[in-house]
Amino acid sequence: MGDTSSILAEAAVTGPAAAGSVEAGSVGSAHGYTSDKDAYLRRLRRIEGQVRGIARMVEEDKYCIDILTQVAAINKALHAVSLGLVQDHMSHCVVGAARESERTGNPEIVQAKVQEAADAIGRLLR
Repeated sequence: MGDTSSILAEAAVTGPAAAGSVEAGSVGSAHGYTSDKDAYLRRLRRIEGQVRGIARMVEEDKYCIDILTQVAAINKALHAVSLGLVQDHMSHCVVGAARESERTGNPEIVQAKVQEAADAIGRLLR
């Protein structure tokens, strides 16, 4: 079996791209989160450890409310990662698409990135 933390990190940062994003229209080769990649990976590894802790709690028949408290903490941590990724996407990818759209005179470039961001936010809110 592979390294779970790298799989989790890869899924977190590439998952939406694999599900039909406008990746091909990205401006530049770097993603918005690239400058914060190490921080994201640290946070995701910490979350992974928390999930393993919950599994241990279940194995050890811990009190259900204590387990739910840990689940809530993980949800909050994942929410924080998600918000950071949305902010990075808006400030890097959407802004880059706006510049490219202006340069080429093609408004569809920025419209696609804005729609992609709106779709991602919609998935987060469901």
